[in-house]
Amino acid sequence: MASRKEGSGSTAASSSSTSGAVGKGKGKGGSADSAVKQVQIDGLVVLKIIKHYQEEGQGTEVVQGVLLGLVVEDRLEITNCFPFPQHTEDDAEFDEVQYQMEMMRSLRHVNIDHLHVGWYQSTYYGSFVTRALLDSQFSYQHAIEESVVLIYDPIKTAQGSLSLKAYRLTPKLMEVCKEKDFSPEALKKASITFEHMFEEVPIVIKNSHLINVLMWELEKKSAVADKHELLSLASSSHLGKNLQLLMDRVDEMSQDIVKYNTYMRNTSKQQQQKHQYQQRRQQENMQRQSRGEPPLPEEDLSKLFKPHQAPARMDSLLIAGQINTYCQNIKEFTAQNLGKLFMAQALQEYNN
Repeated sequence: MASRKEGSGSTAASSSSTSGAVGKGKGKGGSADSAVKQVQIDGLVVLKIIKHYQEEGQGTEVVQGVLLGLVVEDRLEITNCFPFPQHTEDDAEFDEVQYQMEMMRSLRHVNIDHLHVGWYQSTYYGSFVTRALLDSQFSYQHAIEESVVLIYDPIKTAQGSLSLKAYRLTPKLMEVCKEKDFSPEALKKASITFEHMFEEVPIVIKNSHLINVLMWELEKKSAVADKHELLSLASSSHLGKNLQLLMDRVDEMSQDIVKYNTYMRNTSKQQQQKHQYQQRRQQENMQRQSRGEPPLPEEDLSKLFKPHQAPARMDSLLIAGQINTYCQNIKEFTAQNLGKLFMAQALQEYNN
């Protein structure tokens, strides 16, 4: 990953969309310290991501793209991006890798930052904690230590608050993914829980001074927006949809728990059968020894009692992580609504 020194560019912080705890990170190099402690995004990149979803995203359909930029000390600067084109299964001749190489080659020819620093993806009501995202981010982070994934939530953004978050895999999860061992014993040994799978990196959106001045001028000339909808007491369908998705994930978690309990019962039953078989063999050998006969030959118990395969626990961790995300969304939404209800009650009492 190439990097450049800090320059005296004309950039100024315009907004900070997220803030999260940044833990220690590891990539292919396996360093102990986090490779990225802050993500700085140009306003143009944010507009491109929003435009990409508005043009190609429909409902639950997810749009994805490539992030380009530079690394400055412990800060990742994302200066450009380009989308993955939509293609169907019939487009067998389409090569995504070749497409990315051609795009980065073209950007290099026009002197635009072309270094690969991650990828972005839209989400539907925060439903992004999936196995596909984990596998993709592991591939990126294993090859490019500083890479991040940007999650854009168009539904939250449409309600008046830009929702853009940057995530990386934690060092513990990177090690587990490298070993490709997702058994309960391996996850327990690595102390992996749904809270230690992803780490959120703070995001800062920056624009040049000229763009900030232009935005200030446009804001003065534009008509005053009608913001009475922000005080609407209706809960809309946002809360109901989040609750429905939350219940679906709880049902999936319940099914996984049933599978795991079944595995534990079968394993315990097999251990009892194995112990009873060993006791019978021992008693029979004692009887044969009293009769002066040779003992029975030892048998491979692993062939007689084949161990049951333990269910992979990674899917359960992902479901738990997604449930946590839904709970956070519901908490934020209900907190806003409760605040408006208390304010409306106070205004009504004051008027009366």
